[in-house]
Amino acid sequence: MSQNLFVPKLWTCLREGYSREQLTKDLLAGIIVGIVALPLAIAFGIASGVKPEQGLYTAIVAGFIISALSGSRVQIGGPTGAFIVIVYDIIQRFGYDGLAIATLMAGGLLIAMGLARLGSIIKYIPYPVTVGFTSGIALIILTSQIRDLFGLRMEQVPSEFIDKLLAYGEHLTTFSLPTTLIGIGTVVTILLWPRVTHRIPGSLVAILITTALVTWFDLPVATIGSRFGEVPATLPAPHLPALPTWHELTRLFSPALTIAILAGIESLLSAVVADGMTERRHRSNMELVAQGIANLVTPLFGGIPATGAIARTATNIKNGGRTPLAGMVHALTLMLILLFFGKWARLIPMPTLAGILVIVAWNMSEAHLFLKLLHGPRGDVLVLLSTFGLTVLIDLTVAIQVGMVLAAFLFMQRMAEATQVGFITRELRGEEVEEPDDPNSLRFREIPVGVEVFEINGPFFFGAADKFKNALGVISEPPKVLILRMRHALTLDATALQALESVLSKARRNDTQLLLSGVHAQPLVVMERSGFLQNIGLENVFGNIDDALNRARAILGNPPISPPQPFVPTVAREK
Repeated sequence: MSQNLFVPKLWTCLREGYSREQLTKDLLAGIIVGIVALPLAIAFGIASGVKPEQGLYTAIVAGFIISALSGSRVQIGGPTGAFIVIVYDIIQRFGYDGLAIATLMAGGLLIAMGLARLGSIIKYIPYPVTVGFTSGIALIILTSQIRDLFGLRMEQVPSEFIDKLLAYGEHLTTFSLPTTLIGIGTVVTILLWPRVTHRIPGSLVAILITTALVTWFDLPVATIGSRFGEVPATLPAPHLPALPTWHELTRLFSPALTIAILAGIESLLSAVVADGMTERRHRSNMELVAQGIANLVTPLFGGIPATGAIARTATNIKNGGRTPLAGMVHALTLMLILLFFGKWARLIPMPTLAGILVIVAWNMSEAHLFLKLLHGPRGDVLVLLSTFGLTVLIDLTVAIQVGMVLAAFLFMQRMAEATQVGFITRELRGEEVEEPDDPNSLRFREIPVGVEVFEINGPFFFGAADKFKNALGVISEPPKVLILRMRHALTLDATALQALESVLSKARRNDTQLLLSGVHAQPLVVMERSGFLQNIGLENVFGNIDDALNRARAILGNPPISPPQPFVPTVAREK
């Protein structure tokens, strides 16, 4: 399996062979997805602060490369709503050349992440963080379309969320009735059209109807042509962006990292959803490499960041697409539309595109999941609301960073709470704390006077190290032998190791012999590499509690109950 980690699924499909039936289905699915992607690519480009054709360039170039190199059989790539906020912000701060450089850097980071086999790790980003910034992005997209949806007479829409709302309030009375009717009509058409058919996308139907109405009746409604001019009917020649200074490069690293993380999250999430629909398994690391290469090439053609698109991938699957050929046909379909019908794109009304983005924002928000998480644990609610609030009010990059840090602290707190520490010998004299049917329970063993047994249950890491030290502090009189039972401590980190070294030093000062019992493989490796194992002495480390108790009896001068078994460092387990 490992030799296939970096093999594109296209190559796998070619080796398996195409049937004529599947070839026909892939061609049809690719054409349908291409039609679905047309209005979205234009709308995402405009909402991101670039020209409409740049959204199309991205869907064509990145869409073809992602499908050709993808680790998923059915992934459809291109511009997505998740990038709108970060792309718009980068363009406002650094211009398009800055965005191009950041996208190139993100492409390199994605390739490095894939080659480092981080494809499985990136999927562990906490759910509240993902829902928080996704819902925040959805709200920003929704509010950014108010001017075009209602035709407010505003020269410029402020970028800050609060300023934007205040500006809308000041210009609310300047709305245009024809523009409002076109915008609301688009939303209604998209919502109701699935009742007619799922074969033809409602967004395309809305574009055709509203464009015809605005053109035939010469309605005073802003269009792509009136806002951006003519749409070129061809791909531009590839060219490198202007090289930045070192200072600009360092400032662009954080946005580039955000682009890379977003692209990785969304593409892998899309691939996981596709796996569930097709009962296949994607190659996550190859997927990251494919996304990286696509984002290295797309800026050369004037494109914007791209990733796997969940909705378009699902559309591909529902229409019979099962191989990367469908995604490649989707890109070629967009290319043909650009070449032969691109000049007509200038007639598309702006409120139509705003209405399409309103639907995209609503679907993206997943409001039901957001509300559901609000009823979860308080820590998760804090992470969710912090990420959401920072995305909307401050910055997406800051939101992801803070959300991840908060989630990490929450995880450490929960792991520390799950780690139980205490003196089993003392607890046995009071409440019953061990499992009644546990054959290794100290309840069935004779513990000599002068011996204390201390047990750790759960990960032994820096979050639990303080609890460990506090528990040891209850000793009023040092015992002759202290047995540290670690049969349930599967992990050990540097902070916990330092706590162990402190206990060993204190034990020696108090003339107490420290013994370890049931040490697992990972803690044993850490002890061995740090020199702790040599410091405590291999003769004081045991695989089970019976041998540790026999060693304690020998130290106390008592006869052993059974001959001790030699401890083998490479096999550290307690039977």
